[in-house]
Amino acid sequence: MIRPRLPKTPAAALFAFCLALALSFPSSPAHFWETKPDADLVEEITANLDDTELLGQVFFLGYVGRSPSDDIKRWITSRNLGGVKIFTRNVTTLPRLAADVRELQLLSQKTRARIPLLVATDQEGGWVKHIRKEASSTGGNLSLAAGGVLHDAYLTGYYLGEELKAMGVNMNFAPTLDIYTNPEAAPGLAPRYFSSDPLQTALLGAAYIQGQRRAGVIGTGKHFPGHGDAHLDSHGFLPVIDIDEQTLWNRELLPYRIAVREGLPAVMSAHLAFPRVTGRREPASQDAYFLKTILRERLGFQGVVVTDDMEMNGAIAASAGVPEACYKALMAGNDMILVSHTPAVQELAWDYLARRMRTDQAFRNRVREAVRRILSLKLDEFKGEGAFPYLPDPDQVSSLIPAPDASDFFFESACRGVTLVKGARVPFRPSAGERLILISQYSEFIEEGKKRFPEAEALQYSWDPMYRARPEETARASAVFESTMKISLMLAIA
Repeated sequence: MIRPRLPKTPAAALFAFCLALALSFPSSPAHFWETKPDADLVEEITANLDDTELLGQVFFLGYVGRSPSDDIKRWITSRNLGGVKIFTRNVTTLPRLAADVRELQLLSQKTRARIPLLVATDQEGGWVKHIRKEASSTGGNLSLAAGGVLHDAYLTGYYLGEELKAMGVNMNFAPTLDIYTNPEAAPGLAPRYFSSDPLQTALLGAAYIQGQRRAGVIGTGKHFPGHGDAHLDSHGFLPVIDIDEQTLWNRELLPYRIAVREGLPAVMSAHLAFPRVTGRREPASQDAYFLKTILRERLGFQGVVVTDDMEMNGAIAASAGVPEACYKALMAGNDMILVSHTPAVQELAWDYLARRMRTDQAFRNRVREAVRRILSLKLDEFKGEGAFPYLPDPDQVSSLIPAPDASDFFFESACRGVTLVKGARVPFRPSAGERLILISQYSEFIEEGKKRFPEAEALQYSWDPMYRARPEETARASAVFESTMKISLMLAIA
């Protein structure tokens, strides 16, 4: 290195020495909390991140255990991890969860650029909620549509968002914007759908998203471009949906067309094939036609796209494994890849993509583009108007959950969703000799039923497997049914 010649005067000599010393070291990189315009800060931070730090931002990981694992902590401090997903397996108590989230966020502040984490979960309402203990119970999307009140959807998003905020969870993978098109398809998915009417789904979904926004939580429309006509669940298979593009546009995409205009901040891409639309059986989550041509260009979506879990069988159906599927998903237009469960698989995906960063300039450019969007979303979330308090206070959680007035609202909303499907014996009174059986996954339903009908029998079945009762539970119920010809059932369906 050529050093400047020092002037003879002492003051000038000291200045020149300090200048030379400063030139010998790299300038400190821009960090997330600097007071600069967001657009400038996005460009400065992105330009200063090295390949490891860039790649880390596009990963969204789950962790194993009741408290944050050493693996997830290492990802944050060494790889600049972009997001963490919370599952039921990670929750003991809500104050403990808030303390865990706080610990993870503080670790993110030890990195060079001090970029906070996105912390997400699935708190849809109904039976899909990963944070169950002490949090509010709700009727779910199908119940909201049965009630038919848009303000109920808005307040559902708001109250769930307020509770997530108290725990430090700043992103919710909800609402489900799928259309309830096929009643026979993947039966466990049906209560997660609002309606078979695309317009009703669109309006309820938009209201739900706005409620989350009021609470300061990032809403995520899923499962793009639409899971409602699938005959299979993409956790186990790659569903093939046999519809043309006009049907897709007018039906499945209507909720997204409206939500995007309303400022939808994030979308989750689905592992679904639409061969009549593309001529291929590639998952939509790995197909640029859906993510770039339709979502970005035709719908004008400007937010962040995150994949559904890349360990699902639907994700790897057209790839050699999770690592290759992750590469294809990013190149197709996803900004973040969700790898939820297995540390060894997360490492394999990292190694594969890190090699691509060194050898594939097109991939490196795509990652850099994704990081710009991720940073824009985070700046809007954590530094924008009504900024999200990214460090939760565990001592305050118990007083904030359930959210004020939430319990009364969710009860009233569930009552509005009660629908008489068959029969007219309301209020129900068993006739002489009639046996009554209460069947449910919910212990609360059986407890309340026994209060009203003390002589009733009860059959409670488990949550696992998710979509149908275990064979031994079905056999147990069948034996009861066959024992009498006169029987009435009361079912509580998630």
